[in-house]
Amino acid sequence: MARDSVQDEGAFTAEGMAPVIVRGLTKRFGSVTAVDHLDFTLEAGSTVALLGGNGAGKTTTIAMLLGLIRPSAGVVRIFGTDIAECRYAVAQRMNFQSPYVDLPQRLTVRQNLMVYAGLYGIANASDRIASVAAQLQIESLLSRPTGKLSAGQKTRVGLAKALLNAPELLLLDEPTASLDPDTADWVRQTIKDYASSRGATLLIASHNMSEVERLADRVILLHAGRIVEDETPAALVAAYGRETLEDVFLDVVRGRAAPNASAQLLSEAP
Repeated sequence: MARDSVQDEGAFTAEGMAPVIVRGLTKRFGSVTAVDHLDFTLEAGSTVALLGGNGAGKTTTIAMLLGLIRPSAGVVRIFGTDIAECRYAVAQRMNFQSPYVDLPQRLTVRQNLMVYAGLYGIANASDRIASVAAQLQIESLLSRPTGKLSAGQKTRVGLAKALLNAPELLLLDEPTASLDPDTADWVRQTIKDYASSRGATLLIASHNMSEVERLADRVILLHAGRIVEDETPAALVAAYGRETLEDVFLDVVRGRAAPNASAQLLSEAP
């Protein structure tokens, strides 16, 4: 299906050079609308959580941000480039990690990282791999076949792959899945330190609400393919009159409105 054109180009120039600008983003699979006219901007250096229940549209949205799926309508601009039209122009400035996407199992960890270093055009690849491996404490895994690693070890190797090219935009899907609490805490701090030192923009999809509260400046909540909330974690907790972000998440996926927000709308009605 042909993509609808975006008429208001001024909407993009008004945003300046934000790393991610999404306008009218829609994806239909036959009669099913998986993502329905999303509008959001990710500012440089921000950490944003993309949340929603199963089937809310998170995975499809991330795939369109990466240029892996072509939108039915709307546009995604990454560093000013339409990602669906010219993905490779910005590919070296971004990266992605998900424990649900396996690296080639028969290659060793080092071989896998060398392959990706080549794809990203990284100079002095061996030195860069050694540096990232030390940072993520996976030096002892470099000579092991990737298929022989535990789920937690694969998660750390996937994160090493994602940091190889020192991306300015990093998309993370469940970054601490399958990790024990101590290692998960260490990985979160590593991600936070990386973003701070690099000034990187992060988009994190996670079902771990305490992780989101710790890492994210802002939460975009999807329900049935639409954005239903876009606020700071603290503001969402206050709006729903809840104690934790997890309670807010449950309210949203179960279709409950924010009581405080509803009262505000009624008070503002003519």
